[in-house]
Amino acid sequence: MSLEIPTSVKVWSQFIHPTLMWILFALSLYALYLGVLVRRTRSAEGEAKKELIKGKFNIKHYQVGSLLLAVMVIGTLVGMGVTYINNGKLFVGPHLLVGLGMTGLIATSAALSPFMQKGQNWARYSHIFLNITLLVLFGWQAITGVDIVQRIISKM
Repeated sequence: MSLEIPTSVKVWSQFIHPTLMWILFALSLYALYLGVLVRRTRSAEGEAKKELIKGKFNIKHYQVGSLLLAVMVIGTLVGMGVTYINNGKLFVGPHLLVGLGMTGLIATSAALSPFMQKGQNWARYSHIFLNITLLVLFGWQAITGVDIVQRIISKM
């Protein structure tokens, strides 16, 4: 007994992953903005620090980061699943391999949170480095992803 997915669902499902990833890319830029505000709060003094603390940027950054981690992992699995459903195989190439690497980077970055909460500067600097690397790779993935979407559209 096998479940047959309607063709229309198979075709349109191919756009879930790219749409989700573009939203995630924008959310990543927002997380970067919040992270900068967290650093600014940490280094501020006096009244400026009191005002920045009111923004609760550390809590917002942590929450957005948690959402990013969850959606990145799910988005990676959705992209691979939809590709397999539509093609009967995965295309092992730079886009897939970099995407898997990015999933590992974001998991590692999130895993540094307990150390950062304990004030470990090595963890903070590692977190920043991993996330800047992640954003650069995300930009590259966006470009290669558009190329893949264009190929899908041309075959419709």
